[in-house]
Amino acid sequence: MTDAPTADGLSAARVETDETRMNRIVWASVLGTVVEWYDFLIYGTAAALVFNKLFFPTMDPVAGTLAAFASYAVGFVARPVGGAIFGHFGDRIGRKAMLTLTMLIMGGGTFLIGLLPTYDQIGIWAPILLVALRLLQGIGIGGEWGGAVLMVIEHAPPKKRGFYGSLVQVGFPAGVALSTATFLLLTMLPPEDFLSWGWRLPFLLSVILIGVGLFVRLKLVETPAFAEVKKTDTVARMPILDVIMKQPRTFLTAVGLKVSEVAWVYVLTVFAIVYATGTLGLPRSLILYAILLGAVLELGTLPLFGWMSDKIGRRPMYLGGAAISIVCALVVFPLLETRDPTIVVISIAVIMSLTHGTMFGPQAAFLPELFGTRVRYSGASLGCQIAAAISGGFAPMIATGLLAWAGAPWPIALYLIALALITLAATLAAKETRDLDIARA
Repeated sequence: MTDAPTADGLSAARVETDETRMNRIVWASVLGTVVEWYDFLIYGTAAALVFNKLFFPTMDPVAGTLAAFASYAVGFVARPVGGAIFGHFGDRIGRKAMLTLTMLIMGGGTFLIGLLPTYDQIGIWAPILLVALRLLQGIGIGGEWGGAVLMVIEHAPPKKRGFYGSLVQVGFPAGVALSTATFLLLTMLPPEDFLSWGWRLPFLLSVILIGVGLFVRLKLVETPAFAEVKKTDTVARMPILDVIMKQPRTFLTAVGLKVSEVAWVYVLTVFAIVYATGTLGLPRSLILYAILLGAVLELGTLPLFGWMSDKIGRRPMYLGGAAISIVCALVVFPLLETRDPTIVVISIAVIMSLTHGTMFGPQAAFLPELFGTRVRYSGASLGCQIAAAISGGFAPMIATGLLAWAGAPWPIALYLIALALITLAATLAAKETRDLDIARA
């Protein structure tokens, strides 16, 4: 007995096989991305909570916090390096191999941070080694995102790339939730235990997650789009140069599309910890619960926004997200300054989705769709990671400096508005890519 054909001519058995394969690809990519973001993000929480005390103890509190955030920003500076390296080889060798390598690099760097001696034990070598391992983390995550999203969207049905790509983006809030929940549990320890050994556990436990992620990713197959490039022997010799020299406008557009949402999420998840606990005198656990709630909320809103971008287009989602970000910049600090626990928690959670989620959800499809298959890994990765370095990694440090300079958060609001205007301009310059046939691009 044969399977009845479906409306598009495929048998039911074939459809089921395709759906099963797609689900396996999506969840392998998502799981790996969760692990990598967990590894990268626990550093930010630790920088806000303990690194100023353990690795920069000779400075006054503000300078120590700035130094801890500067070491945090180093990981973002390294992300374009990772994007360039893994983008080059991802466009020449393939997506799958790079995904395995980025996970090993990220996992090794994270685990070693958990073993680092502190300043009291080895002096100046402690912050030097901390920065070196943060660089390693940045290189790993810089190559991770491009490979993970391409593995999914180059396999996905044409009309569902926004939705399937957004599922990979869920790895970020899942990593935020996992890292924040881990530190929430550890803050229940006596302060002296948390400072002496408790903070190390999230870094050391990552080795287990890396093992699981590698096991799943090794079962993936190469994407059809890249396989076709290999088959026709049209692999780019120098994909990075092709992107920068031949598509400078597209490349700059990709950077501009990223700068607003990435600044918002790190202001809300890293700087907000210092601002709420130091300036506003709120409990550390309260702000961690707010971040955790925001991350959990994005587990649902990111796929929603990705699905919406398949229905109405990528550009409308970005235009709306940038406009909402301008409004949120005007209200976020007055809401936090109420010091009302309910208002603080809900404000951070909702604003995270409105400013970050509306653009981050569709981004997994939008940025790669701007580039052809031959240079897609390089173009999407480098554009994304340069923006992350410019406005993501430095956002907590810039916000801290602006607050110290003005004694009030209004310059931070202006900074966030300026970034939203850049993203708005980039969106207007970008073409709509929802209906693009990326297999032929």
